[in-house]
Amino acid sequence: VRGLVKEHIDSFNYFITKGIKNIVRANNRIEARSDPGIYLEYKNIYIGEPSVQVDFRVETITPHFCRLTDRTYSAPVIVDVEYTVGKTHAKHRKPSFTIGYMPIMLRSYACVLNGKDEAELARYGECPLDPGGYFIVKGTEKVILIQEQLSKNRIIIDTDNKGRVTASVTSSTHEVKSKTVICMDKEKIYLHLNQFTKPIPIIVVMKAMGIETDQEVVQMVGRDPRYGDLLYLSIQECATERIYTQQQALQYMDDKVTYAGAGNIKDGRSKLILRDVFVAHVPVNNGNFQPKCIYTAVMLRRMLDAILNSDTFDDKDYVGNKRLELSGQLVSLLFEVFIFLYHFIRCCALCDCVSYCASL
Repeated sequence: VRGLVKEHIDSFNYFITKGIKNIVRANNRIEARSDPGIYLEYKNIYIGEPSVQVDFRVETITPHFCRLTDRTYSAPVIVDVEYTVGKTHAKHRKPSFTIGYMPIMLRSYACVLNGKDEAELARYGECPLDPGGYFIVKGTEKVILIQEQLSKNRIIIDTDNKGRVTASVTSSTHEVKSKTVICMDKEKIYLHLNQFTKPIPIIVVMKAMGIETDQEVVQMVGRDPRYGDLLYLSIQECATERIYTQQQALQYMDDKVTYAGAGNIKDGRSKLILRDVFVAHVPVNNGNFQPKCIYTAVMLRRMLDAILNSDTFDDKDYVGNKRLELSGQLVSLLFEVFIFLYHFIRCCALCDCVSYCASL
């Protein structure tokens, strides 16, 4: 049992020591849209000691106390904040600011039982044979089960429910999580992204990323002449739409962006989507889309290979295409959602504050 529980505890320990800092580092600054000089920035984040507020006092708690009083065994999430105020943008620092409470896994680094011997555990009312690895929520012991998921940042070649060949990749970074699907429909290849109202021809996508000549696209995919034959209709469709340059491709994609606001705000959105959402785990540094072009060509090549040889399809049940999500990874996903909502609320409050000050 201890061997199985150890994986959960190690996963949670990694999250509270490193993972939580990486998440906040990727989303550490909130700026006022009307005045970027007014901002709020997180300088550090850490988990405090398990505690509870009683009559405006903070008292340390133990797992046994939480079981008896139907409380959640949790600890404060504490950040050091730097922010600017006023028209002079004077900087201020606020250390040890609590933004919320997080349930703590028993026997993890943040738990009061960590490193205690049998005598101390008995004094806390705990069994020395209890391996930990679970949470106490409202007095009830809760366990997070291991979940099996497809591997992130890995190309999967498969067919969809209509029998069409697809190349998909689920990108996962601390900043963005997205799914990119390239699909062959009626012998033409399209990109499917939720940010666009309709599928985008893949040759248009390549041109939008700077690969403007059809020959360069085909050469990037591979030397096999059969690749060119399979890409011919997609290339012809791009010519039919009269798209020959990067600017024309970006304009075509701007018109397909999903956005409910005014039309002029769509301009330039497609390039941001290609940079931040499309295969998001492949970085774009200094506007260089070359790595994304190469990765897209690899997806196309594997997809065309599967069309030419059905033995090259990926097996989703193959253990190499799976990963096991432990407690740390699953709690990390919940924390990312919390940080996103917290940022949104703070951003709205900051914008309202700037608007109010401007009206004075």
